Amino acid sequence: MKSPGSATAAGTERYRKRFDGNIAPEHFRHAQGLWLSSIGIGTYLGNYDDATDQEYHQAVVHAVQSGCNVIDSAINYRLQRSERSIGTALKELATKAYNRDEIVVATKGGFIPYDATPPKDPKGYIESTFIQTGLANAADIIAGCHCMTPAYLLDQLDASRRNLDLECIDIYYVHNPETQLGKISKDEFNRRLVAAFEAMEGKIRMYGVASWNAFRGEPDAKDYLSLPEVVGLAEQAGGKNHHFKVIQLPLNLGMSEALSNANQPLHGHQHTLLETAQELGITVMCSASVLQGQLTKNLPPIIHETFTGLETDGQRALQFVRSTPGVTTALVGMKQKKHVDENMRTARIVPAPWEQYSKLFQHESS
Repeated sequence: MKSPGSATAAGTERYRKRFDGNIAPEHFRHAQGLWLSSIGIGTYLGNYDDATDQEYHQAVVHAVQSGCNVIDSAINYRLQRSERSIGTALKELATKAYNRDEIVVATKGGFIPYDATPPKDPKGYIESTFIQTGLANAADIIAGCHCMTPAYLLDQLDASRRNLDLECIDIYYVHNPETQLGKISKDEFNRRLVAAFEAMEGKIRMYGVASWNAFRGEPDAKDYLSLPEVVGLAEQAGGKNHHFKVIQLPLNLGMSEALSNANQPLHGHQHTLLETAQELGITVMCSASVLQGQLTKNLPPIIHETFTGLETDGQRALQFVRSTPGVTTALVGMKQKKHVDENMRTARIVPAPWEQYSKLFQHESS
């Protein structure tokens, strides 16, 4: 029996109050009616084996007990095993009096997932699992790995609910839809995205797009997306009261485009992605906060001088993301309890004021 309920205003407020006096109040941010931790646990990397499953299970439990109530995954992460590890962790947390309504669970659909282990015949697996079942036609599957037909996404949403053992997923992203740009026409892409959003309306309380390149690049890039245009597509799908409420994209010391690149058209001017999202009421979750571990060592002295009160470069890199105006949650992969402890120590430090470090990432908005 799937765990009932979802994250709620009252539940996330109750969770926030658990940590009064132990975590800086600024660690929790109010977004879309919920209280979300400024650090979220990601579950992307790792082997597809039982040992890593158990590591993630323990890390998720420890993270929630340490003040992190945002859990991020995708059905293709570790061949569905990351979602399943989260599911078992949530079951254990329920026995420890951490209620479902306190925790925000996000996952994604788009990339075709294998099931626990790689199939011997990947092409045959896709044919029998997705094409012969009517979830997609061959032309709907781009680059042999990506699909966003309504039937496919709804099937993936149901599969994620089974993996997570939840009746309700709080946030559901169309995963890297820009994978299809350049392979099909822009008009066809927009048609597919509207159809995907229509499938989400009425099925999920809050949905969005998780991207890698789409919102960071230049407008002439083949995989670029305009956030105002995407919100317009959501309005086509669900009207003015649509449920497109959140996006995810990378932001870190090495990939600062969301903060520094004025590439989004809004009201006749170019703005950064973060400025645009704030204006449109879209919550921003940031992935790759420590760039898959690359920013956890050898940062330059100016970073040490700017982000004070911290012990490690990983914490400083994380502090940059969670201090950036317009960011709700900085996501960081954590599959070991010691990583949870290191990262959550950052939550005890008040985020750095913008004026303190804006000189590192200047931009011009025209």
